[in-house]
Amino acid sequence: MSSPIWTPDALSCEARPYAGRCWRLVEAQHLTSTLKLVDSLDEQRLLEDLVEATKPAVPPECRHLDYLFFTPFRYAPPYPHGSRFRRAGRTSGVYYAAERPQTAVAELAFYRLRFFAESPATPWPESAGQYTAFAAEVASARHLDLTAAPLSRDHAAWTDPIDYAPCQRLADAARTAAVEIVRYQSVRDPEAGANLALLACAAFTAPAPVERRTWHIVLGRTGVAAVCEAPRQSLAFGRDAFAADPRLAAMRWER
Repeated sequence: MSSPIWTPDALSCEARPYAGRCWRLVEAQHLTSTLKLVDSLDEQRLLEDLVEATKPAVPPECRHLDYLFFTPFRYAPPYPHGSRFRRAGRTSGVYYAAERPQTAVAELAFYRLRFFAESPATPWPESAGQYTAFAAEVASARHLDLTAAPLSRDHAAWTDPIDYAPCQRLADAARTAAVEIVRYQSVRDPEAGANLALLACAAFTAPAPVERRTWHIVLGRTGVAAVCEAPRQSLAFGRDAFAADPRLAAMRWER
């Protein structure tokens, strides 16, 4: 497959407005993880302040945002392995999210299973993990839609499960063209929902999450089951849900 080449000028011509809501998931303990280390809420606040002081500074253009939004943009140390729209090394941050919470759950399910595929001696969790899905309002006058023509002609490159190089080159050119959001098809969602890659903090139109939902996720020998408390919803991802990714091919399901 030939590698697509899109110049900043060509991408600039394809930039269009976008506005909507996008979802991410984090472990629910993100709010209480330090509470177990202290004896009071005052001590927790002090500990959180001390931890915060050791982290890299938040970029000025992101400082008005909730930490759930600015975290992907703050870390200066080399990005270890790269991701779909971000190269490894000292590269600019990317906020990954999904247009639907179901797609965000599918993304999380894949990466949780990948952890167990890479550590075959690790037993399955004995209980469900609790996660918070949170929504961000985003908008930009300059976004690219990789699911629409003419960019969709390179669909195979944008949706390769392992080779992120074409998407990373596209992101480099998109930044030069002042693009703030890239919309693309999720490789992990069996229903092929859409994801967003936010390249700039300016794309957030509200400084904090506008909605939160609680999900309980169980991993085991049959795959992944996920249940949302409200609105009530359930999802299941069987052993073959992510079979297109060779990194799960050698999964040891019985453990």
